[in-house]
Order: sequence, then structure tokens, then C-alpha cells
Amino acid sequence: MMAAGPAEKARSFGPSIKRLIGLLGHYRIAMVVVLLAIVGSVVATSVAPRVLGRATDLIFNGVIGARLPAGVSKDQVVAGLRAKGQGTFADMVASMNLTPGVGVDFSAVAHVLAWVLGLYIGASLLSWLASYLLNIVVVGTITRLRADVEEKVHRLPLRYYDEAQRGDLLSRVTNDLDNLSQTLQQTIMQFLNSVLTVIGILAMMLWISPLLSVIALLTIPAAGIATALIAKRSKPHFLQQWSSTGKLNAQIEEAFTGHELVTVFGRQQQVMQSFDERNEKLYAASWRAQFISGIIMPTIMFLGNVNYVVVAVVGGLKVASGSLSLGDVQAFIQYSRQFTQPLTQIGSMFNLMQSGVASAERIFDILDADEELPDPSAPDTPDVDHGRIEFSDVSFRYLPDVPLIEDLSLLAQPGHLVAIVGPTGAGKTTLVNLIMRFYDIDEGAITLDGVDTRAMTRRDLRSRTGMVLQDSWLFGGTIYDNIAYGNPAATREEVLEAARASHVDHFVRTLPEGYDTIIDEEGGGVSAGERQLITIARAFLAKPTILILDEATSSVDTRTELLIQQAMAALRSDRTSFVIAHRLSTIRDADTIVVMEHGRIVEKGTHDELLEAKGAYYRLYQSQFSGALD
Repeated sequence: MMAAGPAEKARSFGPSIKRLIGLLGHYRIAMVVVLLAIVGSVVATSVAPRVLGRATDLIFNGVIGARLPAGVSKDQVVAGLRAKGQGTFADMVASMNLTPGVGVDFSAVAHVLAWVLGLYIGASLLSWLASYLLNIVVVGTITRLRADVEEKVHRLPLRYYDEAQRGDLLSRVTNDLDNLSQTLQQTIMQFLNSVLTVIGILAMMLWISPLLSVIALLTIPAAGIATALIAKRSKPHFLQQWSSTGKLNAQIEEAFTGHELVTVFGRQQQVMQSFDERNEKLYAASWRAQFISGIIMPTIMFLGNVNYVVVAVVGGLKVASGSLSLGDVQAFIQYSRQFTQPLTQIGSMFNLMQSGVASAERIFDILDADEELPDPSAPDTPDVDHGRIEFSDVSFRYLPDVPLIEDLSLLAQPGHLVAIVGPTGAGKTTLVNLIMRFYDIDEGAITLDGVDTRAMTRRDLRSRTGMVLQDSWLFGGTIYDNIAYGNPAATREEVLEAARASHVDHFVRTLPEGYDTIIDEEGGGVSAGERQLITIARAFLAKPTILILDEATSSVDTRTELLIQQAMAALRSDRTSFVIAHRLSTIRDADTIVVMEHGRIVEKGTHDELLEAKGAYYRLYQSQFSGALD
């Protein structure tokens, strides 16, 4: 099943990230502006501490200068200190830009602080601009991706839905898309800002002191190794987390949909037990993923604190020796803290990124799934519209090594009713699925009015076909809208005529709101038989060349079923009708009854002919009417 796929096959992180970046390509100009704005913000933020260090130097120089005797030069002060044996203090004074006896120049300090304030305001404005544009880019990208997924879903073959769990598929197109959106919004800006900040700060650190920079750089490989090791262990758990989420959603969807059945058979305890087991698996996977990935940030913070202590000690020694000014050391310590902060942010973002990439891979599974074979570039279309269907030596298999339909030949003349009967698994529904091209045949040909259905577009083929399934499907809206869905261009009189022909009109007029009665997706407010009548009316309104009913009357009572058969008799003029039925009493008047077993036609004829032959149809009939043949 698809739900187990991602957990079994963990793909590499890099290709998925590269593909995600490619999704942003539609907004190249905006992304360039975002990058330039982030660069400008980082440059301003990186330069500000060095400028602020000048203010510290002005204050420190003023404090020291005020303590020195006035009226002498700095060189004389330095010489006097050396003569007194204070060589270290003399070296520090020699490296300082001060005037003995002169205190702090507060006007110069204010000027420097104004520059720092301007740099931080500029950085904030540029950061806001980048965040604003990036939000537009991410929202637009997710909107396009959601549209791509929606279009892809409509291009997927029926085989895909047969193999996938519906709840898991819904989880992919809802939960995973939302998770990916949050990941992109929370990580792109922060990641770019963090990476560029590391580069900018590193450049400033090298400018101030290569030695201190080497000490600070020792944090990078240590943090990188720790992050890689932890991330490698956390990714499988994130994949398992979202896979378990899909499985849990699938079970919840099934339990809610089949709530009545669960209640009737008293299986609530088993459903709850299964839910608890899946919920526990989701909890375990989520806990492991969050716990392991959560180790990254404290690990990097610890390495940053160690780096801070070493830089402070070595920096203090260099100030004392006069190799660096106090403002430079202050700026460098600030840089070292800022240097580890983006590294910490990058590490913590791996938590989100791992989760987002896991969701992206599940979405890419849908986008990369095999689609239906494309329609022919030069499609053919029947010259007439009679509904003559012919199967010629048709073979089909769901699985390559499991035969189902082999060498089947069948002719359905216009205006004829063809009934298809047989035990469960005989291939009855598969036969009509092949007519609709929900699946393509492996060998042979199916023709409609002399044209191979594979030479027609699916839209053309299906526009000539009306189909009513055993499970009635209605959408939220009025009864009128549900019937009109079969032909949006139909007039109100045509809709009412279809309703009368299918005996919908009778029960609708007993409702307070009539055709304006609102029903939900489950058909709330009308009975199961009435829901089926509405779907039949919808098929009648489409006025198809081919009418297919797959156990369509199974939910209606015998009297209503007889009325529907009478209405269908009037509609079958110049139309071909296929009826799949288990209730053999409903197909006695069929022009041709086809009996299928194991994908083959074992008998074919009218009701009387097949009873007289006393073959497979006779046995089926006898099993339903044990006394009818006596």
C-alpha cells in the first residue's frame, strides 16, 4: 500500500531540497530581491558591532586618558610607565588613541551611536522587505503546488486509487501540504539570513583578529558533525511520523464513514483498539523524531558557550598586551555570540526541515505517479451515435501474473439491454470499467460504433456514457443541483422531465422545500433508495448513448425497481444499456444475458434460452428461486 511506502524507502535529503528550490523558480525576480535585501540587512548587522566598538574605544580611551597627568604627551607617559616597571600597562596605553588629561568625548560617542542606530534601523527595514516578499513567494508556490497536485489527481488512473488508502491520500494533499507550507515560511528566511550572517560575521572576525577567528572557527566542524549525525538518525523517524499520520487518518476516515456498520456489528472496541495501536505508533515516531532532532540545538549552544569562554580569555590577554583595543575585543565577543547564534538556528531548523522534506517527498510521490496514457494526438470519433459496442478478443489483467479476462468477445447492438451476471469476482464490473476506459485493455479491441475506444479521447468516450453505481454519490447542495449535474446546460423542464422519468418527482414533491431541499454529501434527509433514484435521474438527464447500471437498483424496493425498468425501456431507444445485476428477476427482459465466470463468458442468450440450457445461469437462477423451476 502507498501508506507504507515512505517509511520503507527513505530518500536522500539533498535531491528533495533541490527540487523544493526548483519550485521557487517561478518567482526568480522576487527571490533575487529577497536575497539582496537579506544581504544588505546582514551587512548592516555585521558592521554595526565593529562601529559600536569604536564607541567603546572612545569611552575607554577617555577614562584612561583622564587618569593620566595633563600637559604631557602620550609618549612621555608611556616612557614613564616603562621606567616604573609597568610594561604591560605601557604597551596598552601605547596602542590607545588618547590624550593624557582629556576625558571622554561624548559628542564623538553620540555620533558613533547615531551611526549604529542607523545601521540597525536599515537592517530591520531590509529584513521586513525580505520577509514580506518571501511570504508572497511561499504562498504563491504552495498555491501552485496545490493546484499541480489537484490536476495530477485528476490525471491518475483508477488503478492508483484502488491501490492507495483514501485517508492516506487525503493526508498527503492536506496535512503534508500544510506542513510543507509552514516549513518553507519558517525556514527559508531564517536559513538564508543565518548562512549569510555566518559569512558576514566571519569576514569581520578575520578583519579584527585571525587568531581569535581560528578559535571561533573550531565551532563549525564540531557543530556540523554533531548536526549531521543527529539529523541522520532523526529523518527515518520523521518519515515514519508522517506515514503513521496518513495511516491513522485512513483508519479514522474509514471508521467515520462506516460508523453505522461498526455499531451494528458491535465492533467499537476493536476499532478503538486498532486506533490506539496506530495512535501509539504515531506517538512513538513523533516522540523519537522530536527528541533526537531536539538534541541539535543544546549541543550547538554548548559548543558556542565553550567558544565564548576561550575567546574572552584570549581576547583579554591581547588587550592587556596592546595587540587589540578593548572595542575590538568587545566587537569580537559580540561577533562570536552572533556567530554561534545562526549556527544554532541552522541546527534547530533541521528539525523543521526534516519534517518538511518528509512531507515534500510524500507529495512528490503523487506528482511522480504514473498517469493515464495520453489521448491520441489525432483522435477519432464515431460518425454515428447509435451505441454499438463490440469486444473483440479482449484480454485484461490487474496484475501481470494474475489472469482475469482472457479472449473475451461480445457484441451489444444499439437499443439492446445487455445484462451481465455471475458470481463475485467474475469480472462483471471490470467489463464496464473497460468500456469507460478506467483501465486500458492489454490485448484485443473495444469499438464504439466502429471506432476503437483507444482512438477516442476519454472525454469524448465518457460524454457518450451514463453510469450509475451501486454506491450513490451526491454532493452538498439542492436536489435540483444534484440532478442537473448530469447536464449543466439542461433547462429546468429537462431536469424535471428526467426526475419524472426516474420517479424522483413523486417523493420530491412531498418534501417541504421540493427540489430546493438541501442534502449533504451523505444524502442526509432522503433514504438510500431515494438517493439512488437521484443518481439515476442524473444519468438520464445526460441522455447518454450508452447507459451502464452497476447494481444501480439494489437500494430501491421492488415496486420502484419495476417503475425504473419501465422508464429505462423508454429511454433505451437507439441506446445500448449494460446492467450488472445479482437479482436475476430484474433482467428477465434483457435482450442478451451474459454469464461470466473467472473473466470468461461461459453462456450468452435470452432468459428463456439460458434456463432451457440448464447451465451456469440455470444454477444461479435456481439458487435464488429454489421453487421457481418446480
